[in-house]
Amino acid sequence: MTARDLEAPPEVVTFGETMAALRAQGALRLGGSLGLSVAGAESNVAIGLARLGHRVRWAGRVGADELGALVLRTLRAEGVDIGHAVTDDTGRSTGLLLTEPRLGTLTRVSYYRAGSAGSALAAADVLPALASGTRILHLTGITPALSPSAAEAALAAATTAREAGITVCLDVNYRSRLWTADRARIALRPLLARTDLLIASEDELPLVLERPDVGEDDGVKSLLAAGVGEVVIKRGARGATTSTADGTTDRSAREVDAVDLVGAGDAFVAGYLSGLLDGADIPGRLHRAVTTAAFAVATRGDWEGLPTQDELGLFDQPDGTTIR
Repeated sequence: MTARDLEAPPEVVTFGETMAALRAQGALRLGGSLGLSVAGAESNVAIGLARLGHRVRWAGRVGADELGALVLRTLRAEGVDIGHAVTDDTGRSTGLLLTEPRLGTLTRVSYYRAGSAGSALAAADVLPALASGTRILHLTGITPALSPSAAEAALAAATTAREAGITVCLDVNYRSRLWTADRARIALRPLLARTDLLIASEDELPLVLERPDVGEDDGVKSLLAAGVGEVVIKRGARGATTSTADGTTDRSAREVDAVDLVGAGDAFVAGYLSGLLDGADIPGRLHRAVTTAAFAVATRGDWEGLPTQDELGLFDQPDGTTIR
C-alpha cells in the first residue's frame, strides 16, 4: 500500500475487539510452548481485505500494554489503517484468547476478555472512522455482545452509514460464550433494519429472523422482503448460497486438506467483500469467498495464511506444482 493509498478514504471500515492470541500445539493442561499472535473477527477481515489490495480501516480499543502494542503493530504491518484505534489509559488491559487443538480440526478456544479495553468501545470511538467515500461498513454480531456501550456503537455506526449511503454488511458470527440466543436476537434485530448485506451460517440464521422457527427458504424471503438486499448463507465444507430479489446462487467449497478451521468464516467474508468492491457478479464474489476460505483452512492461524491478490489463482494450479 502506498502513501497515496493511505491518504485516500478507506473502502471498508470495520471495528471490534482484537485480542492477543496464544496458540498451543497440544492440550493446554499438558503444558508446552505457545505461539503469540493476534486475532479478532473484524481485524481478520481487515487483514484479508488489505492483502487483496483494498484500503481498509479498523477502529477499536486496546490496552496501554505490550499486547495492545502487538495488536496495533500487526495491523499496521498488514497495511490496515489504525489511525482511529484508541489506546485505553484507564487501566483496562488488552483481551486474550487461548486456542488448543483437541481432535482433528476441532479447536477449543478460551477467552479472557471480561472488562477488557475492547469491551469499552463506544460510539465516539467509531463514528469518526467513517469517512466520506467509504463504500462498506463491516459489522459482526460479536461487538454488540461485548458491552452495552459496544452495542450502542454498532447501532450508531450502522445508522450513520445507512444514512450516508454506505453499504452495511453484518456477519452474525454468534458466540454462545458471550450471550444467549435470546439476547443476541434482541440486539441484532435493530441492526438488521440497517443492513444491506447479511452473512450468516445455517445455524445462525434464526437469530435474525422475526420467527426463528420458520425454514431457511421462508426465512431468507422474509429478510429480503424486510429490506436486506443480499443474504449469504455459509455452509462450511458444502460451500455457500447467496440470495437476492433476483434469485439464488449456490457455490460449492474448494476441495482442500483442512488443518485449521478457525478464521475460515472471516476469510470467506473478506473474499466476498473483495469481490463486491471489485465489481464481481454474485458467482464471482462467491468464487473469491470460497477461495479465501480455502486458504484459511489449509493453513494454521486465524489470518496468517490469507492470500494476496496474485495468489488467488494458486488453487487452480495442478497438484504438486512448484512456482519458480
